Amino acid sequence: MTQDARDQEQPNSDHSGENQAANTRPDTADQSEIGGNEDLAAAFLRDTEVVEEAVEDGKKVRRKGIYLLPNLFTTSALFSGFFAVVAGINGDFTAAAVAIFIAMVLDGLDGRVARMTNTQSAFGAEYDSLADMISFGMAPALVAFTWILQDIGKTGWVVAFLYVACAALRLARFNVQIGSVDKKWFIGLPSPSAAALVAASVWTFHSFDADAFGFKLLMLVVVAAAGVLMVSNIRYYSFKDLDFKKPVPFVVLLAVVLGFVMISVEPSVMLLLLFGAYVLSGPVLAVMRKAKPKS
Repeated sequence: MTQDARDQEQPNSDHSGENQAANTRPDTADQSEIGGNEDLAAAFLRDTEVVEEAVEDGKKVRRKGIYLLPNLFTTSALFSGFFAVVAGINGDFTAAAVAIFIAMVLDGLDGRVARMTNTQSAFGAEYDSLADMISFGMAPALVAFTWILQDIGKTGWVVAFLYVACAALRLARFNVQIGSVDKKWFIGLPSPSAAALVAASVWTFHSFDADAFGFKLLMLVVVAAAGVLMVSNIRYYSFKDLDFKKPVPFVVLLAVVLGFVMISVEPSVMLLLLFGAYVLSGPVLAVMRKAKPKS
């Protein structure tokens, strides 16, 4: 082999070696990168994991993770409350009121789903309470304020804040009284019912273009009264002692069907009458108990 041939062959062998090294280096880099990503992912999951103590079979255990199904309902209720705020800011008060009622339905389902599937947890209870603060505390007050209370000036936003503060106090008191009061009764107006009263009032009066000063004062009274009743000691029937598993007379189902028909005819008005009657039931029963002579 001549010197020229050796000189031509040597560069080719050098390039082939470089190519082989180049081909192997990315694989090694990819593997290290994948390993690094896996370590970061594992560390993130470990650092963000929810750990709570629970009692199972009479023993305290540390449980990791959360139950997905009931928290999905809670998240949906939270989204409905947030949507109500956005819709109110955008001037779509009918959609805002409907969103609050949807949040009520979802809020009623999450606890029942958790009990039916045996997926109750302290995390779920706290998450549900925070979601209720948005859906039944902030949302109704902001919807009422952006619709008509802002026209009253400082008094309007003070009353709206009063409602929000009372909703927060109501939820805090409810959380610490769990298990220590008769489940047949609520102490104070439940926050979902207070939110329903405010939302139904906004929905009804806005549908009739009721923007006179008298309606502004009426909404002021409704929002303030709903807030004060939430932190009162007036008892409200909770309906928790009803057993839906037992058979009922046929007329009960007929009454439920008629109720749905009446609500569908004029939803805003019928919901306002329904929840207005429930809100008034507490003070009326309290007065009747006071007036009843003691034997």
